[in-house]
Amino acid sequence: MFYDKRVFDTAAQSGGDFGDLPEWDLSDLYSSETAPELARDLEWLNSACVDFANDFEGKLASLNSTEMLDAVQRYEQIDLITGRIMSFAGLRYYQLTIDPNRAKFMSDMQDKITVSTTPLVFFSLEFNHLDEANLAALCAQNTDLSRYTPVFKRMRAMKPYQLSDEIEKFLHDQSVVGTAAWNRLFDETVAGLVFVIEGDKLPLEAAANKLSDQNRDTREAAAREIAAVLGNNIGLFARVHNTIAKEKEIEDRWRKMPTPQTGRHLSNHVEPEVVDALRDAVVAAYPKLSHRYYALKAKWMGLEKMQIWDRNAPLPMEDEKLVDWATAREMVMSAYSDFAPEMAKIAEPFFTDGWIDAAVKPGKAPGAFAHPTVTTVHPYIMLNYQGKPRDVMTLAHELGHGVHQVLAGDQGELLSSTPLTLAETASVFGEMLTFRKLLTAATTQKERKVLLAGKVEDMINTVVRQIAFYDFECKLHAARASGELTPNQINDIWMSVQGQSLGPIFEFMDGYETFWSYIPHFVHSPFYVYAYAFGDGLVNALYAVYEEGDPNFQSKYFEMLRAGGSKHHKDLLAPFGLDASDPAFWDKGLSMISSMIDELESMED
Repeated sequence: MFYDKRVFDTAAQSGGDFGDLPEWDLSDLYSSETAPELARDLEWLNSACVDFANDFEGKLASLNSTEMLDAVQRYEQIDLITGRIMSFAGLRYYQLTIDPNRAKFMSDMQDKITVSTTPLVFFSLEFNHLDEANLAALCAQNTDLSRYTPVFKRMRAMKPYQLSDEIEKFLHDQSVVGTAAWNRLFDETVAGLVFVIEGDKLPLEAAANKLSDQNRDTREAAAREIAAVLGNNIGLFARVHNTIAKEKEIEDRWRKMPTPQTGRHLSNHVEPEVVDALRDAVVAAYPKLSHRYYALKAKWMGLEKMQIWDRNAPLPMEDEKLVDWATAREMVMSAYSDFAPEMAKIAEPFFTDGWIDAAVKPGKAPGAFAHPTVTTVHPYIMLNYQGKPRDVMTLAHELGHGVHQVLAGDQGELLSSTPLTLAETASVFGEMLTFRKLLTAATTQKERKVLLAGKVEDMINTVVRQIAFYDFECKLHAARASGELTPNQINDIWMSVQGQSLGPIFEFMDGYETFWSYIPHFVHSPFYVYAYAFGDGLVNALYAVYEEGDPNFQSKYFEMLRAGGSKHHKDLLAPFGLDASDPAFWDKGLSMISSMIDELESMED
């Protein structure tokens, strides 16, 4: 999984000399697309899947505990090899999405893996037919098997929604020409867009970064050009969203899932009522968060009304100085080291061993992400670093993901993967550590004000923006269930959440209604976005515990990260005295944002 592809609220500025920016060295996966090791793994995968089916299909109910452990571990090894192959293919592709050879290689690898793994489809289906008491008895007899209990629970959570074996195999086979194909069309279309701003031809990432330029005319030009280009392609984007939403509706209907969000909640191992409590708490807090902050920002900028190109504008008192790569690295690593030297030690190889790809390059995927690859290798981080302070925060964020993924790797392939709601924990915590270090080092009220305002904006983007995005998706999928949506209908849904979330200080230019169209999460991971707000609220609560001086906080924190996907959020948070199912939990996290706005308002006196 590619975590946190942050394209929608980038705030860096194009250009500048940032020093020697690192590039990926993917040889830890495979040396090239023609590597003999890759050919060997593909051949092994094909035979391993056939052997697995021959040995276990139709027999799971009769296995003893030792045989069941063998089945699970062999399945895990297959999962590891498929993950290694697709990590290599996917990372190469994201380095240069407009290269048809890389696109073809990734598609070919996906096809080969789909064909090879088709014999495995029986496993989860047959596993879910096992008698609960018998499975519990097998686990009780074998401690090595019992450690996979969280995996079994996740698999069996889908049991009520499981289709016949034949239909499940069909869905597996056709996946490469279904949603995956539309995802690829979306990625290639976005990567190929060209935006002409003040005479420069720019890709989306650099064009979006112009929305945070110091010059208001440049920001307006960027916003209008982005709107024009998106408008010219809106029919295709509407087709992608309509098709993906309809395909999901059909599959959800066959599975008898009660809501479009059910599948995401199941994969996140989070109860719907917990997400509802989060959503409701954030929406109720719009007036004291985004509405209040943007009114304050308008005052700083001398504006009676904010335009959409002012939302991510630098503050009038903000220094235009860019941060070079070496300085950014030092800022983040110093903050990590102050918290725990172990954290900095884990992070070091990302900078020294080719685990980060940082530069903006033509054809490179926009945004930023951390990809865990597989537990026998290491994560890779992608950035589009352009030197703004928020780019430093993005580095801190993605590096947090990387540290988390390294620590969770000890759980093994099936237990290391963290639900999206918890996957943002270390990343947002890493940002908070970096921010707090910079805030402590601030020597003037102006410097403190700029830092606080920047953090508030980031938190609004992480919490308010993402819940607004979640509401957009909920409305989109509900509307699509009644029929095909025109681009204008999708535009109207988008605008219905924008005014509510951003507040009355904003005016919206013609064309802004299309800005939903380039946000990748809606296409790649429907309903993913609430995980950002979940993670931010969770980290705010965690950080409050840290600031209260718990002497064992670091050890508890590392234990939580090492758990990966082996524990439920209730169990992970219990050592800190926290409970995400308590509505007051979310209010506590939102209060941290509100208190920062309080301080900013106090500086006006």
